[in-house]
Amino acid sequence: MPSREDAWDLLTVYTKNDSLIKHALSVEAAMRAYARKFGEDEETWGIVGLIHDFDYEQHPTLEEHPFVGCRILEERGWPAEMVRAVLAHGNHTGTERQSLMEKSLFAVDELCGFITAVTLVRPDRAVANVPVKSVKKKLKDKGFARSVNRDDIRQGIDELGVEGDQHIAFVIAAMAEVADSIGLAGS
Repeated sequence: MPSREDAWDLLTVYTKNDSLIKHALSVEAAMRAYARKFGEDEETWGIVGLIHDFDYEQHPTLEEHPFVGCRILEERGWPAEMVRAVLAHGNHTGTERQSLMEKSLFAVDELCGFITAVTLVRPDRAVANVPVKSVKKKLKDKGFARSVNRDDIRQGIDELGVEGDQHIAFVIAAMAEVADSIGLAGS
């Protein structure tokens, strides 16, 4: 079983972009929070959140990401459940999400990025102060954070079987736990 340190080393070897590292830390926090909520292995879930996009900076195309990353994980002997979760976090891979870990990763990935964008346009830049209603309002604005796939956010909520407002609030709270390390503690 790889450790968090192993995951961090892998992430930082392949990823130099500060925003991508902060995204990985956000997704890790959300995955750890859901693991606690569901009574699952927090370390495994957190590590999967941390590494899910480790290959993205060097392999950003749909043809390469996360396929290259999954090959690297397999070559290094990472557990199959972790590799499969990374593979399943993108609809374009054709990998049906089956486990709760896979569904959770898909449900938090795009939402973490979107919540970050919402936080950064607020005067206080504090994720802990982001209201759910602000996130929902910005989700309706197609011009805001245009690269975030709203359909993926809705599909993630549906697949995970959670209520939308509660899911958004849950992810905001998880990100607030690591606000300093993701640069969203406020100005």
